[in-house]
Amino acid sequence: MPPSTLRQIIGCEAKRSLCDGRLATLLASTDEATAARAALAIGRTELPAGIPLLAAHLKDRRAPVRAFSVYGLGLIGRGSDVARLDHLAVADSSGAVRVAALDALGRYEAAKRLPAAAERGAERAVVEALARDRSAVVRGRAAIALFAFANDAQAPVATAALMTAVRRDRAQSVRERAMWTLYRGYAKRTPRAFLRAMLHDRNTVVRIEAVRAYGALGDKRAVVDLKPLLNDPSWRVQEQTAESIKVLGGGAFTAHWKTIPPSVHVPSPRRDPYARLAALPRMPVAPGAPQPGELGAIPELLPRTAREMVNPAHGPHPRLRFVTTKGDFYVVLYPEWAPLTVANFLNLTNRGFFDNNRWFRIVPDFVVQTGEQDDIKQPGPGYTLVAEENPLEQDAGIISMGLNYDDKTQTPIRDSAGSEYYITLSPQYHLDNGFTVFGKVVSGGDVLGRLVESDRVIRVERIPDANL
Repeated sequence: MPPSTLRQIIGCEAKRSLCDGRLATLLASTDEATAARAALAIGRTELPAGIPLLAAHLKDRRAPVRAFSVYGLGLIGRGSDVARLDHLAVADSSGAVRVAALDALGRYEAAKRLPAAAERGAERAVVEALARDRSAVVRGRAAIALFAFANDAQAPVATAALMTAVRRDRAQSVRERAMWTLYRGYAKRTPRAFLRAMLHDRNTVVRIEAVRAYGALGDKRAVVDLKPLLNDPSWRVQEQTAESIKVLGGGAFTAHWKTIPPSVHVPSPRRDPYARLAALPRMPVAPGAPQPGELGAIPELLPRTAREMVNPAHGPHPRLRFVTTKGDFYVVLYPEWAPLTVANFLNLTNRGFFDNNRWFRIVPDFVVQTGEQDDIKQPGPGYTLVAEENPLEQDAGIISMGLNYDDKTQTPIRDSAGSEYYITLSPQYHLDNGFTVFGKVVSGGDVLGRLVESDRVIRVERIPDANL
């Protein structure tokens, strides 16, 4: 796809416009990359007029076009196409399409868009994908999608399917996601004996989610099962255990990590593999939000497999060093999935906007958050960004843009990002639907485990690109 065409697509997407039929024309292009990227853009507009455009491509012979048409319907659809998505979730030959269909079904259910008569069939399709799909990525996505169905009448069926996945699935990634969903949506339906067994699982994330599930039980007698995990080899399990014990004792989860309790043994500093990479010089940038016409080269999005649907594309990616008062960590950015978000982050880095920022919000085993120029989260950069929703999952070490929240509904406000960003400390898949993922920590994760809210980002600097 010519760079000029991509910039046109991103421009329409940013304006939340179909551009007088321009995106429809590009969706019909014989160029696969152009058609696929146009489908994603149509979905991101969230305009109802895009529904028939995308629905017409659910049988497109090109897997990337089908995948983004399905994903786009999940962003803007109204649930009327649920029967077709049920079928695609379990039967499409492309793992990318199956991931997109499961994502869409989860979004429909979370937004209460599924007709009552279709809800059971949708849940059945998700459960079938979890139990039988040949791709571990698809099975994991099915496990996450079941979170949206936690209050459905068929919740006992979903609980059993998730427990089976934790017990028997050969892929650790699937076991982790299934255990996360059991904690997040089905903890009180899950037998205590099962949760007790998972407290001693070899997988760190499974233990974390089992500890969280115990905290959700509301039974003080459960503390006796948790206390041994205060000495778990993983600092993350130790943190979550202390939090769950506090909640079971009538307290509240820690909202601001100002000091680290003596019971938590933070990770020791590790060797920095990129210490010798010199920082690139900061470049002058124009003030204000980045514009599509200013974007440079971006890797091409052509997901055919499930793995390609949830990972960065091949090619060069911007890489940043975050120098903090507790050490350095490194992040690779994904401009193919979030071009304007990445451009904005690089612009603010060049301006020195992030230098000396305080970590104003650290929640143990949840997120570390910063990105404002003073200590009370004001002011931002003076503008807001459009959201660039994507199918990347909020696993541990993911960097995403923070959003403002509606005071009445306490729900995130779309297109309200500016400069605040957060990094996840453990899986937070419930944030997948509303927040823009734009990169991942690739080294220095131990530094995140030592941060408290008095720490600062000394500076953020760009280093040579990573070739993924």
